[in-house]
Amino acid sequence: MNHYQPHTSDIAHLLFEVLDAPAQLAQLPALADNADPDLMRQVLEEAGKFVGEVVAPLNRDGDEIGARWQDGSVTMPPGFRDAYQSFWQAGWPALSAAPEDGGQGLPTVLEMVLYEWLSAANHGWTMAPGLLHGAYDCIKHHASPELKARYLEKVATGEWLATMCLTEPHAGSDLGLARTKAVPQADGSYRISGTKIFISGGEHDLTDNIVHLVLARLPDSPPGPKGLSLFLVPKFYENGSRSPVVCERIEEKMGLHGSPTCVMRFDEATGWLVGEHGKGLNAMFLMMNAARLHVALQGVGLLDAAWQKANAYARDRRQMRAPVRRDPSQPADPIIEHPAVQRLLDTQRAWVDTGRVIAYQTAIELDVAKHHPDGVRRQQAQQWCALATPVLKAAWTDQAFHGASDCLQVFGGHGYVREWGIEQVVRDSRVAMIYEGTNEIQAQDLLFRKVLADGGHSLNAWLDRLDGDLGHTEAPAAQRTREGLQALRDLAAALPAAQPTALYAVAGDFLRAVTLTLMGWAVCRLEACRDSASPVPEAFARWVWPECAMRHAMVRTALA
Repeated sequence: MNHYQPHTSDIAHLLFEVLDAPAQLAQLPALADNADPDLMRQVLEEAGKFVGEVVAPLNRDGDEIGARWQDGSVTMPPGFRDAYQSFWQAGWPALSAAPEDGGQGLPTVLEMVLYEWLSAANHGWTMAPGLLHGAYDCIKHHASPELKARYLEKVATGEWLATMCLTEPHAGSDLGLARTKAVPQADGSYRISGTKIFISGGEHDLTDNIVHLVLARLPDSPPGPKGLSLFLVPKFYENGSRSPVVCERIEEKMGLHGSPTCVMRFDEATGWLVGEHGKGLNAMFLMMNAARLHVALQGVGLLDAAWQKANAYARDRRQMRAPVRRDPSQPADPIIEHPAVQRLLDTQRAWVDTGRVIAYQTAIELDVAKHHPDGVRRQQAQQWCALATPVLKAAWTDQAFHGASDCLQVFGGHGYVREWGIEQVVRDSRVAMIYEGTNEIQAQDLLFRKVLADGGHSLNAWLDRLDGDLGHTEAPAAQRTREGLQALRDLAAALPAAQPTALYAVAGDFLRAVTLTLMGWAVCRLEACRDSASPVPEAFARWVWPECAMRHAMVRTALA
């Protein structure tokens, strides 16, 4: 089984030539000194080495041995702890955290590339630090000065890992049904009691402490989401005593065996309020939105991992005769010469490369929204992130699973056995369509909260920006994308006339139409800096773009 290898030159091409990231980031005073291309390239090269040499080789044991639970404790697979200790001590979790918090103050896009690679190399291991930056933002912006003094730097640097404790046995994504209780104490703390499920990394031996961020309800809180508050409960208190937070078991899962998914019981555990009473979801959404972009890049990375395996296999494996024979002296041809295999591989390459362009631009927009001196530009960046995040999360996690399944097909029967490792990618990728808000929830968020809520104003402004970015070129890709942008404007304008119940059924189709149109923009950016050997523009035009008309037609059924 071949380990995943990051290709630094591919990412450098996208960041420096396709997106001109240094020029965009140089407009931000807080990041201008750290947007130097040489510095960014050096970070990418060192990150690639760490991922390829330290994390990727642990992937097989993580899957086959997995995390082990016994008497409330979880032991991680061999090598996981040592790799994580090296990871945080080298400063990787703190890439984009503020220097005053122990971070390096580097652009967010570098952190996103790092986590994309980590997910591709070893998704189970990467689940552990995956929530760190969201937890860091949550504590930084909502916690009291006392809590920040105790926990912020430890989380920012990754010395302590963090969890997001939302889901309860009776309530999946419907957080308003949560029953976990928080009882106020005379000293200003709270006693937290309740059970949370599906808690990634709720217990492990990677770090000396774990910081739990827990949604709970005060005794006099109203029912529903407005009654929820957010609390911080550590595994160990400052005096060294362990909190009464118990891992009752870990789930036996389809994939991600290297990541313990825990059932956590809080038995009157002492915790502290983060943010305001009744506004726990406001604080938690900072964490969740960061997590959703990370999950989108998990999708991109896992699809790239599947493509790497299938592409290497297709170049080596000889089976039957291709329609056009390149070496008639051989009894069979490499299967990559067969058009059906080429189509499968080139289609996944189109999704990976366009997904990177869109996700990396979104990461840049996150920094613009925080640091740009012009308020109008900050608002424009926030608009981009609000619309792009549900699209990226839903579409690329969906493609990671279905595209990995297509890559397994390239192997024939060999793909269905463990030897080649492609079946693990299929299993591991499936959960990303579910967590951090199912893809159906992402589609409803996009359609109802981001588009219809303001009469399509934000969407149209976003589409105008994409249109303007195409310039005046009459290249076929640009013309096709302009037509797609206009078709999406027309579709959005017609939606208010539909019955809401009918729109719920086609929200996923609407998100897919937006996705394909956005991919069209990304292809135009790629073509402007085109490597003549790249199959992406032709593959997108032939095998991906035609789906857009079908999605438009399906959405219009709600208008009938």
